[in-house]
Amino acid sequence: MRIIGNQSLDVEEPLWRYFKTERFLDVLNSGHLYFAAARQFEDPFEGAVAVLPPGFPVDPRYAEPEHSERAFEQLRRLTKISCWHRASYESDAMWQLYAGSRKGVAIRTNAERLRASAKPFRLKPEYGHEDLWAGNVNYVDLLKERLRVSMMDRFWFKHMAFAWEREFRMAVSVRSAEEFGVQVPEHGVQVEFDMAQVVDRIYLGPSLSKEDIEAIRKAARQHGMEDRIRVTSMLGTPRYT
Repeated sequence: MRIIGNQSLDVEEPLWRYFKTERFLDVLNSGHLYFAAARQFEDPFEGAVAVLPPGFPVDPRYAEPEHSERAFEQLRRLTKISCWHRASYESDAMWQLYAGSRKGVAIRTNAERLRASAKPFRLKPEYGHEDLWAGNVNYVDLLKERLRVSMMDRFWFKHMAFAWEREFRMAVSVRSAEEFGVQVPEHGVQVEFDMAQVVDRIYLGPSLSKEDIEAIRKAARQHGMEDRIRVTSMLGTPRYT
């Protein structure tokens, strides 16, 4: 795993990923993490180097996309990304956003575990493996600044409005594979990991059904991870006196 932009990365910092139950079970049983194409994300500023203020007049001379813009749009299709949340503690906002209104699962890991557990990724068995890039996202006020970084580095910069995400990213670029005639999926790819190395802790969401809890415990038991299961602190008992 290569660190983007020569970042000084704390490889022991906790990283979190929140899943709906079915998705977590699929990840655990398949041993693969889904890397989405960069242009699948809802963030309209993904990869932008600047943001014009609302209502800013558009110069008609720039009405048509330039060659570099068209090239970057293709790079958004050819760059596949996995997103993680950097935090020392679980997040109720993340439970609600990504775990089915708290009815899912969170796993905790760190960059060193991800590095050690990643398997070589190939679009075809006979094709060379793609580099896995990783690093923390930098948040910039794109209303005031214009980024001057490489096309690949852009995926580790985001508009300041998204700073609450505190995102860590892994990515693979399949651009060279396509140049050599390999068929590239339009959307995401599945990248293999040793999940026993990835997972440090498994946290059960506060609104899980008994059936889902049993299914999660059974799957964790089958993979030798039952002792890593924890109950979310959101189910603690509040005291007021």
